[in-house]
Amino acid sequence: MKTPTGTYEQRYCKTCLSSYLTNITDNNIYLDVYLFTKDLECNEHEISRTKIPQNIQECCRNCLTILCFKQIPGNYYYRHYNYLPYVNYKNVIESEKYCKLCGKLLSHYKEEFKLCSDCYLISSGRIESTLTKKLISIIYLPWWENRSYCYCNEKLVFTSNCQKYCEECFVFFIGCRYCLTTNIIFGYTNQSQCKKCKKVSTITKLNSIIIHGYSDLDDFLASARSYEYDIVKFAKYVKNIDKYFVPFIICRKLLTNKSRMLKYIPYSQFTNVKKIAEGGYGIVYQANWLNGNYWTKNVILKRFKNSQYSNKCFLNELKSNYHCYKLFGLIKPYGFTKDPKLDNYILVMQYASEGDLHKYLQKEFTEIDWKTKIIILEYISRGLFTIHDENFIHRDLHSGNILVDDRSYNMP
Repeated sequence: MKTPTGTYEQRYCKTCLSSYLTNITDNNIYLDVYLFTKDLECNEHEISRTKIPQNIQECCRNCLTILCFKQIPGNYYYRHYNYLPYVNYKNVIESEKYCKLCGKLLSHYKEEFKLCSDCYLISSGRIESTLTKKLISIIYLPWWENRSYCYCNEKLVFTSNCQKYCEECFVFFIGCRYCLTTNIIFGYTNQSQCKKCKKVSTITKLNSIIIHGYSDLDDFLASARSYEYDIVKFAKYVKNIDKYFVPFIICRKLLTNKSRMLKYIPYSQFTNVKKIAEGGYGIVYQANWLNGNYWTKNVILKRFKNSQYSNKCFLNELKSNYHCYKLFGLIKPYGFTKDPKLDNYILVMQYASEGDLHKYLQKEFTEIDWKTKIIILEYISRGLFTIHDENFIHRDLHSGNILVDDRSYNMP
């Protein structure tokens, strides 16, 4: 049974906490908590902070109440059941002017919980991925990152009480229940070591995470997604923190991923698939995406013709789409899927409602004035410029490969 803290929206198991405090012997491992006792006859009833477990053990177990765990950022507002929690809340906030671990002045502003930059050390590094055998980034947070959504805004998948991951960008959040710290790992690995107590955790259900069995594809996806986050920028910012930081703000500002990543979409998500075009290298289909947003309900599926080079062609185009996603005048990729029957990969791309430029000109030629013709040429030239500026070459440019969508003209 989970017990709520006396002041904040946090919960903990009294039995597990009691067992932890009884068995722990290392004084350097501590829980940063605010305490008070309900028994007013107890000399320990005043609000106090402890940095070693023995201080908690000395309190009466029957009347001990935890007001909050400072290492768990969350909804910091008082539980307004009666006057006492409100008083406790005000006293706790007032005491935040100084760090209770080192005594350093943090700030005159007391609206938010702050962590001392000297006592709560944030660090980062590189570890080897068990999938790609390459180095991947890791961030060591001195608090329990209790978020339900990844920095890319996708909902996290919980594999245990202490572990969760993002299916879209392969970021793993591995918490240490003994120290209330979190390792954020940007890629695949099978274990994680707490920076503080050195305990090693096996990452559970790693094999259930989508790995596509095509090593070049898995390698590319893992590498590409890890670079979506600017870990170097994060490390530089952390190094220059002067006195204090607010946990949820520092990660929200520095690790928010604003770019859309190429995601795997199950083939079962597509209905009403119908062939609309065929070229020398591939076949294009129109389909409805069941879980797409209202502007992505209609999509294009681009299948590469079966050959010994189909996977290579798919991967090359996937890489090009990834690198050119933000460029002007290009059809936007949403991700990729795999046909379970034909066992080949398919690109999922933006649908162009007016079809290709060749058919559009045939249909609307008499209605197009010179202003529209100049706009078409401008879109084409700007699209080519952005491609060349990224050191790419189209290699197959013709009116059938220029698509029209609501009077915009894009190249696939």
